[in-house]
Amino acid sequence: MTGAAGEGFVVGVDSGGSGLRVALARPGDGSGTVLETQASKEPVPTGPGGIDAGQLLGRLLPTVDAMVVRAGGGSVLAVAVGAAGMATLGDRLRAELPGALGAAWGVRRLALAADAVTAYAGALGQRPGAVVAGGTGLIALGTDLSGWRRADGWGHLLGDCGSGAWIGRAGLEAAMRAHDGRRGGSTALLARAEARFGPADGLPAALYPRTDRPAVLASFAPDVAAAAGSGDPVAGGILAGAGRHIAEAAAAVLPDGSAGGAGAGGEVAFTGGLFRIGEPLLGPLRAELGTLAPAVREVPAAGDPLAGAVTIAAALARGTLRLPEDPRLLQLTR
Repeated sequence: MTGAAGEGFVVGVDSGGSGLRVALARPGDGSGTVLETQASKEPVPTGPGGIDAGQLLGRLLPTVDAMVVRAGGGSVLAVAVGAAGMATLGDRLRAELPGALGAAWGVRRLALAADAVTAYAGALGQRPGAVVAGGTGLIALGTDLSGWRRADGWGHLLGDCGSGAWIGRAGLEAAMRAHDGRRGGSTALLARAEARFGPADGLPAALYPRTDRPAVLASFAPDVAAAAGSGDPVAGGILAGAGRHIAEAAAAVLPDGSAGGAGAGGEVAFTGGLFRIGEPLLGPLRAELGTLAPAVREVPAAGDPLAGAVTIAAALARGTLRLPEDPRLLQLTR
């Protein structure tokens, strides 16, 4: 399937722990006009060889073929796949997708991106700046359009500071401190922890064997936010600490010259479900960022990672992609 940019379609893909989403779009002016989106809550599995390319293709190809038929038929001009774990687990995707998509659709323009890159493109498009994507985990990514800067995204054992898992773990620690009678505990968080997970002394056995431990930790973050909203000072302090960590990650990836100095400026956007916690998190975050990077402007995220994948695919189809290539973060085939 080949054709001129105005006659065909582009495909954006968002693959992560919450499932697989696929969008069919027209390239338009280079940002993409979405015609249809399909979503599945079943994630693409990851095995010893990394993200399972066969499973992804087995679901992607028939989904897109059906959408193209419903859109009246035409060629697929470019595809952008954003995947959680692409940087470290994407070897099979990088090895297999270019040939498979070329054989299926004749498409030669392909972008394979880390989900942080599609989150960036969804939030800021192709402008220089910084984006923090926060949910169960947390990663900050910035670019001056010549290269990428990354901060955190190292998982719940080594980092993801300020993330949902980080907040939940800190809240559960405060609950256990209250259970033991140690300083720094919160009886409000202890009550919420036992309501959610059962008796406190059974929590280690319930938590440690779980393979989805980050998600379980993050499930307690809304309880921490609720306790903070009810005036619990320990919960409020946890959210304030999370905000400061997030500001540090954002400041670390700002393009050179953005963090301070006369006339320095830049844009930063925050995207992901973590930021729905609201003012108890965002207030300390903005205060710390104002200290670390006083000239930086916070802007609303324009779209989500699927929108970012569509933006990348549309720009690739039209030859207007300005986001920098990177062997792990954004690999292009043209």
